[in-house]
Amino acid sequence: MSDQLPPEHNDSHMPLVAHLTELRSRLLRIVAIWLLIFLGLFYFANDLYTFLSEPLRAFLPEGTSMIATDVASPFLTPFKLALISALFLAMPFVLHQFWGFIAPGLYKHEKRIALPLLASSIILFYAGMAFAYFVVFPLIFGFFTSVAPEGVAVMTDISSYLDFVMTLFLAFGLSFEIPVATVLLVLAGAVDVARLKAIRGYVIVGCFVIGMLLTPPDVISQTMLALPMWLLYEVGILFAGFLKPVQRDTSGQDDSAGA
Repeated sequence: MSDQLPPEHNDSHMPLVAHLTELRSRLLRIVAIWLLIFLGLFYFANDLYTFLSEPLRAFLPEGTSMIATDVASPFLTPFKLALISALFLAMPFVLHQFWGFIAPGLYKHEKRIALPLLASSIILFYAGMAFAYFVVFPLIFGFFTSVAPEGVAVMTDISSYLDFVMTLFLAFGLSFEIPVATVLLVLAGAVDVARLKAIRGYVIVGCFVIGMLLTPPDVISQTMLALPMWLLYEVGILFAGFLKPVQRDTSGQDDSAGA
C-alpha cells in the first residue's frame, strides 16, 4: 500500500490479495521485533523478575522468601516474564505497524486526529502499568502480608505472583485507555459529550464493578482501579468537548473534522 495514493484509489484498485500480503508482511515484522527484543531481555530475565517482585519482597517477614513449587518454575517463570516484557516493549512498534496498515485508507483530517490518539494510547498504557507498580502494588502487598493469620508464613509461589501482577498490569494498562476510547466514541458520532455527562453515575458504578472483576477480592485494589477509571473518564469528556464528530462523504473528498 502506497502512502501517496488517495483513499478512493486504494479502495478501488488494490486487490484483496495485496492487502493480505501487506498484513502478513507487517505481522512478520512484529514477530521478528518481538523475538529480537526477547533475545536481548532473556539474559536479564532473573534480574527482571527480581525487579518485578520487589514490591512484594519488601513486605515479606524476615526469614521468609518467595518459593518455586514446580520443578521447572525457576526457569519457566523468568522466561515467561521476558517474553511478556518483550511484547510490552515492542508495543510502540506494533501500533506503528497497525497505523501503517490503516493510514492509507484514512482521510487527511482523520490522520491528524488518529496519530495523536495512537501516541496517547501508548503513553497511557505504560502510565497505567507504572501506576500499578509504584502505587498499587505497595498498598495491596502491604495489606496482604499484614493480615496473615498467626503462625502462617507468607511465602508466595513465583509463578502465581507473575500471573497475579501481569493481570493487574493488563487491567490498569487497559483502564488508562479510557480517555482515548471516549474521544473515539465522540469522533465516531456514537455518543455526544452531553450524553457522556448524563450517564456519569452509571459509569462510576460500572468502574467499581469492573474493578471488582479485574482485581483480587480486596477493597484496596478494587478502589485503586475504579477511581483512576472514573477520573480518566472525566478527562476523556474534557478533551472530547473540543472535538466534533468526523464526517465522511461518499465522493471521497476530505471533510473538515472540526478538531
